[in-house]
Amino acid sequence: MQAQPEVSSVEADVIHIRSLLQSKRPDLSLMAAKSLLDRVPENRDVLYMLAVSQRYVGLPRDALATLARLQAIHPTYSRLFQERGHCCVALGEPSHAVEAFLHAVNINAALPGSWRALVALFRSAGRKEEAEMAAGHVAKLASLPPEIVTARSMFADGEVHEAERVIRAFLKTHGNHVEAMRLLAQIGIKLEILDDAELLLESLLILAPDYHRARCDYVRVLLQRHQHAKALEESKILLQADPDDRDYRAVHATALLSLADYEGAITIYRALVEETPHAADVHLSIAHALKTLGRQAEAVTAYHAAAQARPHYGDAYWSLANLKTYRFTDDEIESMRRSEATPQIALEDRYHLCFALGKAMEDRGDYAQSFAFYERGNSLKKSEVQYRQDPIDRNVTLQRALFTPEFLAARKNWGCPSTEPIFILGLPRAGSTLLEQILASHSEVEGTMELADISRMVQQFQGRDHNEQAPRYPGVLADLTPEQVRGLGEKYLADTQVYRSGKKYFIDKNPNNFRHIGLIHLILPNARIIDARREPMACCFSNFKQLFATGQEFTYGLDDIAHYYRRYVELMDHWQAVLPGKILCVQHEDVVEDIEGAVRRLLDFCGLDFEPRCLEFYKTERSVRTASSEQVRQPIFKDGLDQWRHFEAWLGPLKDALTL
Repeated sequence: MQAQPEVSSVEADVIHIRSLLQSKRPDLSLMAAKSLLDRVPENRDVLYMLAVSQRYVGLPRDALATLARLQAIHPTYSRLFQERGHCCVALGEPSHAVEAFLHAVNINAALPGSWRALVALFRSAGRKEEAEMAAGHVAKLASLPPEIVTARSMFADGEVHEAERVIRAFLKTHGNHVEAMRLLAQIGIKLEILDDAELLLESLLILAPDYHRARCDYVRVLLQRHQHAKALEESKILLQADPDDRDYRAVHATALLSLADYEGAITIYRALVEETPHAADVHLSIAHALKTLGRQAEAVTAYHAAAQARPHYGDAYWSLANLKTYRFTDDEIESMRRSEATPQIALEDRYHLCFALGKAMEDRGDYAQSFAFYERGNSLKKSEVQYRQDPIDRNVTLQRALFTPEFLAARKNWGCPSTEPIFILGLPRAGSTLLEQILASHSEVEGTMELADISRMVQQFQGRDHNEQAPRYPGVLADLTPEQVRGLGEKYLADTQVYRSGKKYFIDKNPNNFRHIGLIHLILPNARIIDARREPMACCFSNFKQLFATGQEFTYGLDDIAHYYRRYVELMDHWQAVLPGKILCVQHEDVVEDIEGAVRRLLDFCGLDFEPRCLEFYKTERSVRTASSEQVRQPIFKDGLDQWRHFEAWLGPLKDALTL
């Protein structure tokens, strides 16, 4: 209760210092900033205003020292680089000024002061084309309402909620302004409010169909919402408009990847990386695609190129570790250690490096250091995702309450009668990729990917005004008619057709579908459902070691993992009780101990004839996207079953939480 007045006091002092600068009283603002800095030594705005004050009173080198301190704490703040540019101009260092101003506008394009400075610097250096480019940005910003420029600048510097407040107020007054609509959509993307972002961009493109940058944003939203076919069509419109644009080519490549056209995507990425060899993210995209295709040696080379292209690139190192079969050299480990210890690296790079170092130390048998890095990486990641346990508790309670034997009997065979889908679900890291690879080795079965169609259906049931405390789903399912239920099953089959090539059966391997087995059975009563199960300690700790690209936010704390596992078992027990004989539970340890027995059991459940090729699943050439992609390309080894025991000394809390 005592902290809030202090925050208000600091904010009031910041406003006062800013007013002194605006009234051209830098001597007073300098004194005030120094005084306030003693109380809040890492405050971004105070450090920035101190540097500005120092330059205004004729101390540009002192200002540069302050900016270096600011950069160590807030390395992506655009205005610190703008101020550095002004200091370099004051010191007669034009080349350094250009570098600083360009850095500023690359972070935040809504900085008129930086663009104006670049116009003058480029002109004085005789760089006519670059001066004209900068002048174009000055003119563009001058043509926009000040509120939009302000909000866009805030958004670029991470002040997302304040930017949203400004832009919403502007739209209320000025109606459908396309630039404001686009910015609000981008804010929605940042805040992961994707349905609002999609609707905004659709409306914007009706008003301005030739606004291609907004259409590019739209493609990215569609990709995040797993509307891959639609994203591909929209990306083709962008390429027709400008086939040479890097952003348009990149999103088109991503759309191709989403529909398993890996070779097409790689071709585009390779062309992009030839033009800009230092584009680390493009090297990474190439590597991911090669890994999915099973071309591991090429993938490793591309991951190394990504790491070399950008210092401290944590994702490149974690991606190498995530191959599960790669072993780091001494030099690589030392490089990762130095990077992870660098104060100014981004949070995302730091936790990627921690997970990579955890794997590197585990491979070397240094389990104490390994656990320390895994623990640190999880703690850092958890601070970003802010996972809560309430939603899974609520979902389990509501699913059990709705899907009673009586409810299901009253709706028997309402859905689409197709036998084509095979759902493999459960928890991540429980052996589902192995089961998928075994079944996809059968001549009549097609492996697809972790499809999002059931999740998207659930989102639509929840509605745009989702109330987490009183969700519409699954209760809304009680109001559906037989025709609606059948239609949902038919829509699922139609929407997933784009991922198929004509085989009789196909696999949907989205682990999170265990939460929606009632819905799946309702709309597709003849679908096969396989529960991939693994020994609790092994499963939970394997999740703790894994850094997921997206989702699975319950995995970044041992207590959260144990809680989630218990709820998963509770819900699966319910499904088994109300849908007897409809779900096959496959224990991973049983598959490892008796592969032939497990394969025959799987095939019998799916109504498939035995094929020996299913025993040699590791020879099947297909794209595999999950973290187990390299492991399922090898025969089964038993030595991975009890790896968690190397860490048993630190897993007492997990054991306790699992037995609550």
